Amino acid sequence: MSELPRTVRIREVGPRDGFQNEPEVIPTAEKVRLIGMLAASGLRRIEVTSFVRPDVVPQLADAEDVLAAIERPAGVAYAVLIPNERGLERALAHRDRFDEVNVFLSASETHNRKNVNRSVAESLAGVERTISGARAEGLRCEAAIATSFGCPYEGHVPPERVLEIAGRLAAAGCEEVAFGDTTGMANPRQVADFFDLARDRLTGIELTAHFHNTRGQGLANALAALERGVDSFESSFGELGGCPVPPGSTGNIATEDLVSMLHEMGIDTGIELAKLLEASRAVQEALGRPLGAHLLTAGPVEWDPAH
Repeated sequence: MSELPRTVRIREVGPRDGFQNEPEVIPTAEKVRLIGMLAASGLRRIEVTSFVRPDVVPQLADAEDVLAAIERPAGVAYAVLIPNERGLERALAHRDRFDEVNVFLSASETHNRKNVNRSVAESLAGVERTISGARAEGLRCEAAIATSFGCPYEGHVPPERVLEIAGRLAAAGCEEVAFGDTTGMANPRQVADFFDLARDRLTGIELTAHFHNTRGQGLANALAALERGVDSFESSFGELGGCPVPPGSTGNIATEDLVSMLHEMGIDTGIELAKLLEASRAVQEALGRPLGAHLLTAGPVEWDPAH
């Protein structure tokens, strides 16, 4: 445990990854309120929306309105997900309202086809052009590689394939690459082995872990990544999120559950857990149904585990 990182950076992805997978369309004013609560909790990186086609993802059709309305507190970096060059054009009309651009593709051919109707090679070429355009505007770029730990259609995804894609993305100008367990297929030993390879192969960029809790192994996988020196994670308040394909792909690990575990282990996140829980309770109330985060049911540990 002495080798674990002392601090961890967390990007909150609920306002994008979470909201886009909800059956309801959350009102813009409510999104703005919830993003404000997340920022007030001490989260310093928040993915607030996406410039996808409104007819494809109606839950995020108000991207421009959300960006126009959210406050810009000092020290908080807002990110937007960009699907393609057209999405980047839309986003750049609001360049002063966000700080980071996130792009994405899958490591699995079948998943990529079902998700964006392109081959991996086609997606990678498009992503490289989008990164180039974003970097020309001085934006920080992160790329997320979905199905990094397994594909629901193809099964095993070779780590070498994932790392080859990551290398291309880094060469294109990404400062950060997130490896997504998109449908919760990873296990802790696999995660440890993967990040051993990634740290050897990918130098000079931030390596981020993005786990889903579909099969209940999300926090175990986060611990395995921590033990391999990973100190950057993506998660979603309330355990919101999932994947549009296939059915049954439930949410990300809950930010409050991850933060609670880290704090109990003596790892600093800079996040006030009580305020984060207020935001999670607020989104649970807005959606009108129980969410999956354990802390929403059990509450935080009430004693200091360091003593």
